[in-house]
Amino acid sequence: MRCLRAGILALFVIVPLLTGQAAAQPPALPFPGLPVIPLPADASGAILPGIQQWIDQVIPPPPIAPAPQPAPTDQTNDSAPGPAALRQAVLPAPVGDPIFDAWPADLADFAPGAVLEVRDITASAAPLVVVPIREALLFKYRTTDAHDRPSYATATLVIPATPSPVPGARPVLVNNLPIDALGRRCTPSYTLAHGFSSESAITDFVPPTTHLAALRGYAVLIPDHEGPLMAYAEPYVAGHAVLDAVRAVRGRLANEFGASRFAMAGYSGGAIATHGAVKLIESYAPELAPSLAGAALGGVPADFEILARSMNGNLASAVFMAAVFGIARERPEILARMNHLAQWVTTSPMKDQCVSIFALPGVLQLPIDIAANIADPLHSTLAREIYEVTRMAGVASATPLYIYNGEQEFWIPAEGARNLYREQCSLGVTAVYRSVLGEHIIAAGLGYPEAMIWLDERLRGIPAENEC
Repeated sequence: MRCLRAGILALFVIVPLLTGQAAAQPPALPFPGLPVIPLPADASGAILPGIQQWIDQVIPPPPIAPAPQPAPTDQTNDSAPGPAALRQAVLPAPVGDPIFDAWPADLADFAPGAVLEVRDITASAAPLVVVPIREALLFKYRTTDAHDRPSYATATLVIPATPSPVPGARPVLVNNLPIDALGRRCTPSYTLAHGFSSESAITDFVPPTTHLAALRGYAVLIPDHEGPLMAYAEPYVAGHAVLDAVRAVRGRLANEFGASRFAMAGYSGGAIATHGAVKLIESYAPELAPSLAGAALGGVPADFEILARSMNGNLASAVFMAAVFGIARERPEILARMNHLAQWVTTSPMKDQCVSIFALPGVLQLPIDIAANIADPLHSTLAREIYEVTRMAGVASATPLYIYNGEQEFWIPAEGARNLYREQCSLGVTAVYRSVLGEHIIAAGLGYPEAMIWLDERLRGIPAENEC
């Protein structure tokens, strides 16, 4: 009932703000215990000054159980949830399968990439891959979180029935899919292990990268690169998970893939993972550099400061907010800047949704200010720190790059991809850039064929040309 009341109250607060019809005084709402607070005035009709604090005055914090053994500083007052409790409450719920849910107690005893568990999922994966496959294996392996602490991740290796197109070890395409999700049921490995459902992403199958690569004779490695916390859009988590997936395959199946060439593909959310992975090779997994033949990135969200301008306060704003919440799971300093309204949302069932659900509130075109407890959050000191760390500026890829972006992109502007290309060229990286006609969806289709041809050449051992 308390959640329902807060939700109804939020509608009374938010809708007038968006429509520019906010009155100087909100209506008297028949909710016992909730005060009627004067609404801040603003003649401009924009988001009102002090609206974040006003929201915290009229919307109570959500009821959150205290975290186990809370620190003395966890509770700022008797009613507000403490940082540790809030962080626990925003994490994804278990899905009932221990390979995805169970956190091994002895993770620190394993090296990054060490295989913790393997499950044969050929029976459930084969109908989804469609083309003939020999085997599909679900790996659980040790990886590293955004702060260099032991973590785990999962990935699926699809081994085709088709012979390898090149002599020697079978090449492997690392297909970094745009998972874009907050719940574990949305991951590609969960779909491959449990079958297609309403939570399965269409981008797992369109474009058919896994299917075409397997038909070509390449093995396909599909990392669940958001990690166990589903840290959507966090590039360090994703990069570590991708590189450790390669380590896991090379280590567990050394006779078949120990000498294989690997190449990475990623578009949109998958490009976040690919961007993180290529920049972490030298510092995190230098032994993989000779085996990594190249990486193709499209629709590249390489600079979140640009996205803060292009995806905020419009139809993409819900996706942008979900990415902020995903990063906050690994960087909880962001949680401290969420107001009560945001706390209700991020601790609700929304925390386990896939993009098809959490993108829907974008029709309200809410700016992220509505979720913060400080004014102008996207220009705050914390925001600048997050932009800087996630940009990974000045770090060279240790593998050749093929970068492409829609020239008419309005949500993920080509500016970010072009800046990445120029940066990598200045650092001596072999790179190619292609400007593609269209916005995000059209560019994904038009840019896809040449990107796949480029990857096929890398997997066949043809050296990449440098267009810097």
